[in-house]
Amino acid sequence: MDYKKTNAPLNTVTRDLVDLSEETGNIYETVCIIAKRSNQIADEMKHDLEKKLQEFASLNDNLEEISENREQIEISRYYEKLPKPTLIATQEYIEHKIHFRNPADNKDMD
Repeated sequence: MDYKKTNAPLNTVTRDLVDLSEETGNIYETVCIIAKRSNQIADEMKHDLEKKLQEFASLNDNLEEISENREQIEISRYYEKLPKPTLIATQEYIEHKIHFRNPADNKDMD
């Protein structure tokens, strides 16, 4: 996922939940969909960050030997400046980029 290309705001934005829930018809279902997508995005971001920071990890890390690494600090700052996963997920929901289904709605007719 490319986090730079998201249209999500960097700050929290007040949203009308009734407008957001028009597609599902249920505010709680809408919030659940956004929350699940937010968790997925957070996991992806965490995995990417850990992968990038592992390049700087040494095998013999001691508390005395840990020194500041400029590249490592820049990577951390980059991830801190990104929009929060909840804001990205909400923007994806508004732009209809999230595909979801409710298993309760797809009951088999006997």
